[in-house]
Amino acid sequence: MKNIVVLVSGGGTNLQALIDAEKSGIIKNGKITCVISSNPNAYALERAKNNDISTRIIPRKEYSDSVSYSHAILDALNEEKADLVVLAGFMTILDECVTKAYAYKIINVHPALIPSFCGEGFYGLRVHEAALAYGVKVSGATIHFVNEKADAGAIILQGTVNVENGDTPEILQKRIMENVEWKLLPKAVSLFCQDKIEIADGKAYVKE
Repeated sequence: MKNIVVLVSGGGTNLQALIDAEKSGIIKNGKITCVISSNPNAYALERAKNNDISTRIIPRKEYSDSVSYSHAILDALNEEKADLVVLAGFMTILDECVTKAYAYKIINVHPALIPSFCGEGFYGLRVHEAALAYGVKVSGATIHFVNEKADAGAIILQGTVNVENGDTPEILQKRIMENVEWKLLPKAVSLFCQDKIEIADGKAYVKE
C-alpha cells in the first residue's frame, strides 16, 4: 500500500475527488496518509479532517523564498514517507530539490491540453480565459508528472471536453473539472500505485 501525500492551497475539490475515489475503491494499492497546505485557511484542510486524514500546514508566507520553502516541504514529505505526491490546486512552484528527490513521483493536474496554455503564469481561470480567447473548439485537462519546468513533465493521461458557444471561463472550468479532472486524477493515482506507469525516454506509458 503506497502512501499518498496531497499538497493543497485552496478549496480542495480535486482532493475531494481523490478521497471519494479511495473510498469507492477506484484507487487501488494507495492511501491518502497526509494533506499538506500552504494556506492555513484552505478549505481542503476541513475536507481532510472530515475524513480522518492527518494534516500539516506549512505557510508559504513564512519563508523568504521558494528554495527555503521547498526544503521545508521536502522535509515534510520525507517525514511522511511519501510514495506519491499529488499537487491538487497547490499554488507554489517547487524548487528542484523536491522535484529531483521525488522524480516521477509527483503528479499534477493542469486544466488544459498540454502543451497548449501551460507554463508559468497559466493557472486557474487564466488558463480557460486564454483557451477561449484563442477560440479553441476542444479543451480539457492533463495529468502529468512534475519536473523542474512548469507543466513540462511526462504526460500520463489527457481528456477533452467540447467548448460550447457562449462559454465563460467559469463555465468551461466547471465542465473540465467535472468531466476530466475529477475522473482522470484518481485514475492516474491508481495506475501509479499499481506500478502501471512506465517511463521510457522521458515519456510515460500506461500499462493496462
